[in-house]
Amino acid sequence: MKTKKKLGLIVNPIAGMGGRVGLKGSDGPEILERAKELGARPESSKRTIDALKRLTHIREDIELVTYPHDMGENEAMACNLSPRVIGKIKKGKTSDQDTRNAAEEMLRGEVDLLLFTGGDGTARDIYSVIGDKLPALGIPSGVKIHSAVYGASPGKAGELAALYLSGNTYEVRLTEAEVMDIDEQAFREDRLSARLFGFLKVPYVKRMLQCAKAGGCAGEQDALNAIGADVINNMEADCFYIIGTGTTTRAVMEALDLNHTLLGVDAVFNGELVGSDLNEAELFEIVEGNKAKIVVGVIGSQGYIFGRGNQQISAKVINNVKKDNIIVVATMEKIATLGGAPLLVDTGDEKLDIDLSGYKQVITGLGERVMLKVEA
Repeated sequence: MKTKKKLGLIVNPIAGMGGRVGLKGSDGPEILERAKELGARPESSKRTIDALKRLTHIREDIELVTYPHDMGENEAMACNLSPRVIGKIKKGKTSDQDTRNAAEEMLRGEVDLLLFTGGDGTARDIYSVIGDKLPALGIPSGVKIHSAVYGASPGKAGELAALYLSGNTYEVRLTEAEVMDIDEQAFREDRLSARLFGFLKVPYVKRMLQCAKAGGCAGEQDALNAIGADVINNMEADCFYIIGTGTTTRAVMEALDLNHTLLGVDAVFNGELVGSDLNEAELFEIVEGNKAKIVVGVIGSQGYIFGRGNQQISAKVINNVKKDNIIVVATMEKIATLGGAPLLVDTGDEKLDIDLSGYKQVITGLGERVMLKVEA
């Protein structure tokens, strides 16, 4: 009789809640309460279900072990899986300690793969318990995901987990991947302070696992200045421009001689700053019924243009603006870090992600363009 593989599942139900409301994270009870006051909604459950759907075809070959309620049980039941539920939590009041407790039980239970949903803080909590003792894989749901332990999307995480649990060693190998985290308080103050905490053993298949985030390359300033000049030379009158996060889009604001939010989203109208560090609701209020365009950069090494670090520019906002009004900017140095991989979108809306797929023109300098493939 074939021995069933044991899959551990841990969901951080609050991961990513601060993203759309512009809080750049959800670490700490005060920030979480502020996110809820601003209308933040849980993202982890839907994204976990998206991943688990890719595992249903091997349900007879796996034993799913998880924590109660919204730490995994609810999501497993939603996919008609039959989990073995362990541990105890206070329903609706989970903490990072619950994540660590769950990881300890998964370690004692010797699961074959630990699948977890969250962001960099969750990965750090998991690593602090299991180190390199268990293979693990993340379902991306956080605001800030600099770590390389996550699937490229929830669906890819589920597919990769299924391949690994099916024993497909020809396609899947284990590799060491970085666990990174940043100082959220510094992040909210527009300062990026990232630190390497260690390495998790993760299943790897090319383009199914995201890379660690890479910063800009030295010597890019001339290219950035040229990109900024190109964008403002082509700006239309009486049109709102939503300027996304990052150093490449910062060049646009600098070319306009406007204050900017490096790690937030700003809005410009007829050359004037009309909104700083905006959340999803504020952005939608600006674009609804108005002529608008979105300017976004590319995350180095990872390739994301939506879904990592700019969740304020949500599917709701993008659908209102329309895909033809999206402007992507990147230096050739940044594009080179992708190693030929496509640009990626992970908005949380599968239909929109498919609609955004295809080929997209990217501004790389003054009058310079390249066409790059975009994948969901």
